[in-house]
Amino acid sequence: MATVNIIGAGLAGVEAAWQAARAGAFVKLYEMKPTRFSPAHKSKGMAELVCSNSLRSDSLENAVGILKAEMSELGSIVMESAFANRVPAGSCLAVDREGFSEYITEKICSNPNIEVITGELEDFDTEAITVVATGPLTDGKMAEFIKELLGSEGLSFFDAAAPIVEKSTVDMDSAFIASRWGKGEAAYINCPMTREEYDAFYKALITAETAKLHDFDEDLKVFEGCMPVEVMASRGYETLLFGPMKPVGLIDPKTGKEAFATVQLRQDNKDATMYNIVGFQTHLTFSEQKRVFGMIPALKDANFLRYGVMHRNTFIDSPRHMTPFYSMRDKRNIYFAGQMTGVEGYLESASSGMVAGINAARSALGLSEIDFTSMSAIGALANYISNESVVNFQPMNVNFGIIAPLDRKVKGGKKARNGAIGERCIEKIKEIKEEYGL
Repeated sequence: MATVNIIGAGLAGVEAAWQAARAGAFVKLYEMKPTRFSPAHKSKGMAELVCSNSLRSDSLENAVGILKAEMSELGSIVMESAFANRVPAGSCLAVDREGFSEYITEKICSNPNIEVITGELEDFDTEAITVVATGPLTDGKMAEFIKELLGSEGLSFFDAAAPIVEKSTVDMDSAFIASRWGKGEAAYINCPMTREEYDAFYKALITAETAKLHDFDEDLKVFEGCMPVEVMASRGYETLLFGPMKPVGLIDPKTGKEAFATVQLRQDNKDATMYNIVGFQTHLTFSEQKRVFGMIPALKDANFLRYGVMHRNTFIDSPRHMTPFYSMRDKRNIYFAGQMTGVEGYLESASSGMVAGINAARSALGLSEIDFTSMSAIGALANYISNESVVNFQPMNVNFGIIAPLDRKVKGGKKARNGAIGERCIEKIKEIKEEYGL
């Protein structure tokens, strides 16, 4: 039976395994947990969500909403689990992170076409059809092996996770429940602040002590989409007011007005006992997080179930090495998937695993690989990371800038245009699905 080896059982790895097995290949899925954990991982389960529990917008007028719809159309295990473990988050898709991981782990382990092999690998057979999804924290001998394989040094940036607080310790007399502009279910706990409260908080934040990076590179290259809140604040007094503390569209029922600043808490588990502080990724010391974030009135007595952490993410120079099938240019039997390819975000990582898994299986079965084209969100990401003309390559979330534009004008402005692009993308995926029997 045609075999595909997949290294790593994160979001990209499990999606690659699921799709390769669906395509008719036998999958050997290698996962180092629980033998060894990366600095950012704690759970024994597969597809562990390290940072936020949000998979972002559901709308087809949003690029990530289109990506979700495309992945669902193609039978994504990540999307299947997300919908099965959904928790309230207004117009966004957020999940119970433990339930999400458990669902996927059970499905993967019970699939007769997937063999799960635990233990850390230091290298792999470069002649076998292999998907490398070892993640952005790949280190040690495996990292050195990959660097030697690619013939160049990896690049790195820093990623940060937000704190999680216990809901029962949030002062609801100082907070209110609502979603911005009343969109979707009123699911966020909003923590308003006056100008005086914000001033004191801001001064404390920009002077707070940050955690030592130890063996991490001291030259921080912070990815803009996951910037530590203290780094954001250092860019100017109003930066947070246009970012994670934006009060627009959130009316405090106690005053009938928008507050000067508002911090949002988003449900993190199904039982609604845990809430994360939206946009508050940080690498402050734990004691400083308790002190500074405790200056938010609603969090003055909050119990922090998890403090924010900082870790390094590494990615390869994909435009120089990768094809739009996520295979290497000069060793087409080796595929890469996940954040290490330069896609940024949970769904984007799973999307890359989907394409790599499908194409690795088709290669093993002697079939032609599939180019999903930039007329779909899935293909747009694949084409972005493999575009040789990209200068100063940096990680990228899915966005309309990389999706092929319409060949016609649409009346109704940006919203209507984006909606039309979404419809076109879904139709393209359906065409590919029918043509290749996916």
